[in-house]
Amino acid sequence: MNQTKYIFVTGGVSSSLGKGIIAASLAKLLQARGYRTAIQKFDPYINVDPGTLNPYEHGECYVTDDGAETDLDLGHYERFLNVPTSQANNVTTGRVYLSVIEKERRGEFLGKTVQVVPHITNEIKERMQQLGKTGDYDIVITEIGGTVGDIESLPYIESVRQLVWELGENNGIVIHLTLVPYLAAAGELKTKPTQHSVKTLMESGIKADILVCRTEHELSSDLRQKLALFCNVKREAVIQSIDASTIYDVPNLMLEEGLDRVALKKLDLAEKNKPDLKQWNDFLYKLKNPKHTVNIGLVGKYVELQDSYKSILEAFIHAGAVNETKVNVISIHSEYLDENNAAKKLAGLDGILVAPGFGGRGIEGKIETVRYARENKIPFFGICLGMQMAVIEYARNVMGWEGANSTEMNESTPYPVINIMEEQKNITEMGGTMRLGAWKCHIAEGSLANKIYGSTDILERHRHRYEFNGAYLDEMQNAGLIASGINPDTGLVEVIELNNHPFFIGVQYHPEYKSTVANPHPLFVSFVKAAVKKKCE
Repeated sequence: MNQTKYIFVTGGVSSSLGKGIIAASLAKLLQARGYRTAIQKFDPYINVDPGTLNPYEHGECYVTDDGAETDLDLGHYERFLNVPTSQANNVTTGRVYLSVIEKERRGEFLGKTVQVVPHITNEIKERMQQLGKTGDYDIVITEIGGTVGDIESLPYIESVRQLVWELGENNGIVIHLTLVPYLAAAGELKTKPTQHSVKTLMESGIKADILVCRTEHELSSDLRQKLALFCNVKREAVIQSIDASTIYDVPNLMLEEGLDRVALKKLDLAEKNKPDLKQWNDFLYKLKNPKHTVNIGLVGKYVELQDSYKSILEAFIHAGAVNETKVNVISIHSEYLDENNAAKKLAGLDGILVAPGFGGRGIEGKIETVRYARENKIPFFGICLGMQMAVIEYARNVMGWEGANSTEMNESTPYPVINIMEEQKNITEMGGTMRLGAWKCHIAEGSLANKIYGSTDILERHRHRYEFNGAYLDEMQNAGLIASGINPDTGLVEVIELNNHPFFIGVQYHPEYKSTVANPHPLFVSFVKAAVKKKCE
């Protein structure tokens, strides 16, 4: 192919309509037709990345192999396409302005007045084409965060306008996702919000090539014709996106609507073959026809917002399908757990996952949860801070080290079994300064982790500052806490586990980031399997 083609996905009327899922679904269909496809997200907030954002603000922070802290939509891209993303796949306004200001300070603009147009827009356009210029992709889909009409999104909308014009006919198209609300009092769907949204887009010089309409009810033929007429798109380019029982239904729904065919036609590309979705649909069949049901307790301190643990929840869906099991994830707030109510709140669970997090709030509840799971032989899985809480619990209740803790929570603890990394001690900035991205781990032969992975050498993604304190390693191992995974370069503990327990494992990294539909993560698969076994006992 001579030139990479570009698809831009914008949103209107309301936020949270699912631009990321539509973009990922279209990419899945194009990939299944044989096109090399990539997706990227441009976010309008001024943070350089979401690494310093509270999960309540923006959901989870997703981490890539190259250590980029990114928007959670990149998780959807990877789960759908089974292709790793990188720093190039997520750009924020903060990163754009930081780059332009650094260039200005270096004198690269030769005394020019630095302005939004052309300097900011040129920087955005350059980054929009970064993946395409590698020659690795036939089609690049770019999701523009926010809603058309937002002040924050204007530089991106202007950049899209310029780039579509510069790319020329059939090389760049715009898909506009809008809401067609149903008014119960009138008993009908209303097109006016979509018309206004398209008009706002046109005022910025962009004509939507395809309309994707989020709706709770079927769009009639007359309604589609009306939208086509008043929004200036072809009738076939009015695509219905109706509410689905699972996001994994959306590629099939978009296939039925012909979104991929319309996009390829507008890009002047051949349809090639019919999309091969056999593996995808096998997964969907198992997901919708479970033979078992298990209740897994997700113990964390951001449980009020499900997006805070998005990758974990999706990893349970993947692992549940493999095990032909419906996984009911029961969110439990660690801040309200203590030794007096833990037994009551955790009763009836088939497995317990202690979630990652930062700071001291709710950690005593997590420690009490670990104790309950260990003593009552309930399958336990600790991720990052969850693994650290397992170490602290063991130190306190098995080793008898009263007051054992992490220096993150208590700098004067007599037993700092979890401690800050030496190279982190002099760091004062918060953003992008943790141990991030893919790191090696060597797993001991014959360990539970070894049986789960079927390998002794793995790569997993990290996002943390504090580590298992090696000064206590030998003593704790002699007392039965097994350090089954060690980083071969640094000697840092990556995996801990216990014998004489149906399933007890804690990992310093974030396995949920690597779970996809095509490759469910083995730790989650094994954890769900252990929960099913417990349920059947």
